[in-house]
Amino acid sequence: MSPQDRIINHFTDSLRTQQATLTSLGELIEFASQRLVATLLNDKKIITCGNGRSAILAQLLSSAMLNQYDRDRPSLPAIALTTDTTTITAIANDYHFDDVFAKQLRALGQSGDILVAYTDGNNSANIAKAIATAHDKDITVIALTGNNGGMIAPLLNETDIEIRIPSNASVHIQEVHALITHCLCDLIDHQLFGG
Repeated sequence: MSPQDRIINHFTDSLRTQQATLTSLGELIEFASQRLVATLLNDKKIITCGNGRSAILAQLLSSAMLNQYDRDRPSLPAIALTTDTTTITAIANDYHFDDVFAKQLRALGQSGDILVAYTDGNNSANIAKAIATAHDKDITVIALTGNNGGMIAPLLNETDIEIRIPSNASVHIQEVHALITHCLCDLIDHQLFGG
């Protein structure tokens, strides 16, 4: 296969995944944005987490809330549990890597907050523990997943939201997670600040 054919395949597969997601999950993405807005209007915060490249997406959402998405507006409260390497490595060393998000969430999360968890593999034990901790603390979960939902889907309760990308390719799941994150940021700005 030539380099150009490989490029065409990447774009084609990505577009196919994006279209399938839009068709099946567009209304759910809107509903998730409304949940996030309600959380912010109730003076609560958005807490994000993810592993590896999904950690970047967690930080993308947090950064867009704290700074801005695409226009100047007041900062919105958000915390990415993926950014403090000293804390993450201390927890992993003293306890277990499975606890790196849950332990932080126990200390920083409050009833009424919302946890946005990103996972492309869906079998991340540290995401699973964070979800269990969120439930213990009356924190709603929005889980951006893919494939078949893995071990994450059964952990979610009736007040949680799962946005499951219809793909088993991690790279395409992450691409669509990034696009959904941009949609959520735009919808939050629009609902809170108009325009």
